[in-house]
Amino acid sequence: MQFVTLDGVCQGPGAPTEDTSDGFALGGWLVPHIDAQFVQQTVAWLELADGLLLGRRTYEAFARDWPQITDPADPYTGRMNALPKYVVSNTLTEATWNPTTVLRGDPATTVAALKAGPGRELQIHGSARLGAALLSAGLVDTLRLVVAPAVIGSGRRLLPHPGAPVGLRLTRHDVTANGLLLLEYETTGPALVGTYEGVDATSTG
Repeated sequence: MQFVTLDGVCQGPGAPTEDTSDGFALGGWLVPHIDAQFVQQTVAWLELADGLLLGRRTYEAFARDWPQITDPADPYTGRMNALPKYVVSNTLTEATWNPTTVLRGDPATTVAALKAGPGRELQIHGSARLGAALLSAGLVDTLRLVVAPAVIGSGRRLLPHPGAPVGLRLTRHDVTANGLLLLEYETTGPALVGTYEGVDATSTG
């Protein structure tokens, strides 16, 4: 599940101080648009997870913040803190947010092995670099996006690196009262291309 602006920025959706790396000072762009429908859908998506798959940067931020949320009415905290965390990193030296397993080595190899095991979804939250790498490697089955009605103009992009072209099929879409687009895609293999030969030649299916 990824939060993203209309121009593709995924950095710091939750607060101006959430992620200020590389001098980013425009965080918090998702917060004004959060509403009950957003919460209901994102909670439902989180309930599908049997584990969280994270990169080091996101893991360290989550490990710092989520254990500090103690409000029993918060709909995310219990799941986020209890789910197994799998951190794809060769540099993480301390894993304090239990239960955590560090996956060292080549990300595609280690994640493929984990994915082949039993269980329901392994969900990537944040971790844009990891998500892009695994998408290019063919290891992402479903892509869920929450698109905020904002253009930020700077900050880390969700899919910044060139990789293997990936085709997607939209399986679900909705829009909340506050203008958030809730999109769910399944991957379909390589992205299709074609040549426009007029309206009569296009598919209507």
